[in-house]
Amino acid sequence: MTKIKNILISQPQPTSEKSPYFDICEKYNVKMDFRPFIKVEPILAKEFRQQKVNILDHTAIVFTAKAAIDHFFRLCDELRITIPETMKYFCISEAVALYLQNYIQYRKRKIFFGTTSKVEDLMVVINKHIDEKFLVAVSDVYDANKSVSEDHKNDIIALLDNTKAVYSKAVCYKTVSTDFTQDKDFSYDMLVFFSPSGIQSLFKNFPDFNQGEIKIGCFGPGTINAAKHAGLQVNIEAPTPEAPSMPAAIDLFLKENNKKK
Repeated sequence: MTKIKNILISQPQPTSEKSPYFDICEKYNVKMDFRPFIKVEPILAKEFRQQKVNILDHTAIVFTAKAAIDHFFRLCDELRITIPETMKYFCISEAVALYLQNYIQYRKRKIFFGTTSKVEDLMVVINKHIDEKFLVAVSDVYDANKSVSEDHKNDIIALLDNTKAVYSKAVCYKTVSTDFTQDKDFSYDMLVFFSPSGIQSLFKNFPDFNQGEIKIGCFGPGTINAAKHAGLQVNIEAPTPEAPSMPAAIDLFLKENNKKK
């Protein structure tokens, strides 16, 4: 089995020196580069209006990412829309819910979130408030190509379709591929992805990409499915009971990989 020396993590570099990624580098003597395969860009207020979605017709907003929160409230400011204090918020996780503090008085609002970061747990909460009129803040990846949509957004829409919930989609931002310069060295033993659009960006930047001995790590069922659909062999999957995070999954893989030397 090929020794893993260089790993590309398709996320921004951690700001904390205590990141488990850095612990992995030291523990296994590997080099990690951090570079997102996708980036988020705003959509114009004019583009939002073209969707003909009236935010104030809804009684609850669904957020599956912090970026969705940022761009939703940015658009509200640009459109001069004041969100009433009666609005309810349903978030994919507690971390996303707490991020709302940047825009609203958290304790004075009705905010709900799942016990994990799984959309199924969020749907349990939503089903308890099924009479609300939901607005789901999404990126344009969903509408551009449903087969490679962001996993949280794709799953939440699919699950809402199977309920009696009244909902609308509101595209609040764009998720686009990051351009890799072709002359930049792209020699890695492992690539780690966190969204289906990251997989799409890989093949956009490198149309002739051949996996060969490169190991592929994927976080989330949507990302895993997108990788397999693209013909990639997924070697590392997260979350799992043994590895609830991607660093934990990489650690387990490297431990097993080293045993086979």
